[in-house]
Amino acid sequence: MSKCEYLLMQGISKSYDGTQALRGVTFSADLGEVHALVGENGAGKSTLIKILSGAVRHDTGQILLEGKPVSLDSPLHAHRAGIRAVYQEFSLVPHLSVTENILLGQMPRRRFHWWVDWAAAHRQAQAILDELGFTGIDVRTPVSQLSVSYQQMVEIAKAVAGRPRILILDEPSAVLSQEELKRLFALMKQLKAASTLILYISHRLNEVFEVADRITVLKDGEIVGTVRPQDTDEGQLIRMMVGRTLGEFYPKREAKIGGEVLAVRGLSREGAFTDITFSLAHGEILGLFGLVGSGRTQVARSIFGAEPPDAGEIRLEGKLVRLRSPREALQAGIALLTEDRKRDGLVLSCSIRDNISLATLPQVTRWGFLDIGRMDARVQRQVQDLAIRPPQINRLVRQLSGGNQQKVALAKWLLTQAKVLILDEPTRGVDVATKVDIYRIMSDLADQGMGILLISSELPEILGMSDRVLVMREGRLVGEFSRAQASEERLLACAAGLLQ
Repeated sequence: MSKCEYLLMQGISKSYDGTQALRGVTFSADLGEVHALVGENGAGKSTLIKILSGAVRHDTGQILLEGKPVSLDSPLHAHRAGIRAVYQEFSLVPHLSVTENILLGQMPRRRFHWWVDWAAAHRQAQAILDELGFTGIDVRTPVSQLSVSYQQMVEIAKAVAGRPRILILDEPSAVLSQEELKRLFALMKQLKAASTLILYISHRLNEVFEVADRITVLKDGEIVGTVRPQDTDEGQLIRMMVGRTLGEFYPKREAKIGGEVLAVRGLSREGAFTDITFSLAHGEILGLFGLVGSGRTQVARSIFGAEPPDAGEIRLEGKLVRLRSPREALQAGIALLTEDRKRDGLVLSCSIRDNISLATLPQVTRWGFLDIGRMDARVQRQVQDLAIRPPQINRLVRQLSGGNQQKVALAKWLLTQAKVLILDEPTRGVDVATKVDIYRIMSDLADQGMGILLISSELPEILGMSDRVLVMREGRLVGEFSRAQASEERLLACAAGLLQ
């Protein structure tokens, strides 16, 4: 270092149950910069920032702020040191209002400090959201009633309200629309100008190049190097991250599209979507694109029986089906990989074996007893085929990286041998190599005749994987494009109501 930077993490090591997560990492960053951390899932990024935010204690090494050693043994100590973190897993209290979450622990009080001054609290929370450019949020609403993107905004507002010297953003853009992302980047520029150090973790390399002053790459718990965006490109970063060239992201395949497997006619649900009509063929990957709030996820949940429609019909291979629950949808041959794997896709406190087997327990049950040997064999095949790491089926899912958790969630549905697989944001929060693995799996499943409905906010993903693309806006289908017709400009214009 040419000068003493504000933050220095020196010789940091950490292991979990014999697995070395960090190996003598030395990392530095300064006030007034955006410093990006990139690497595959399991590279050590999350462990490093959790140590800095006081959520995890390191085994060896020390942390210095302005050249002075500090002890960050808890999130409270980190807060007192001016460090705030916005994690992938929200730390909001669901039953409390937006105001209470943003001002948690610092609610304004009336005289004698006996009662909360609710009017002042709501004004203060609203002022914070307005200052950040986060509009459209009612501060009196319980956060459990907000969309995932609005919850992300509240999480960021809560962190920024403390006027941090160091702000950690872990995959903050994963659930934000393009317009919301622009607001976040504008906020980051303001904080940077006010001499805040921003540590930015993202798997979206285009974002990293847009916002970062420096980029540090981690691999297998060690730092590979630190580079400036103007001195490198995405190809070099990927090589640093995975140790090899990935080549094409999206598999080149000749689509073998067969007969109709799913037909949706006039599907409607009050307050969510209206008159949704489309079809999906065997061997087809059908993309469904739309801005946040367009109703894509609600349509998926309705087809899966989680939120039954008020009107319309669903046919599977020509047969009318009435799906009033996910159980009935599974029995009919429809599976759904949910948008939020940790909330409603996995049981984090259970093992890899238990999670992968959850949807197919009747298939490994005899006379009311589980056939553990058969169950283990089925799970081991999925772990091997999907390259889940570490390949220990007794390991708790909460101990896995985000990418491997997503593979476990996907493996659960692959065992059902469904005719229709709905994938809602299947690569959200996963690294580049895991994305390529998931794309390969999707391509293989389509080649085997499965119909796939792909819901994604990432336009390159929609364009790279879809045989056709549907576009939703404000709860309605507003466009359909063939692979040859689809482009980023057309899809965005259609989603924004600028193109019919």
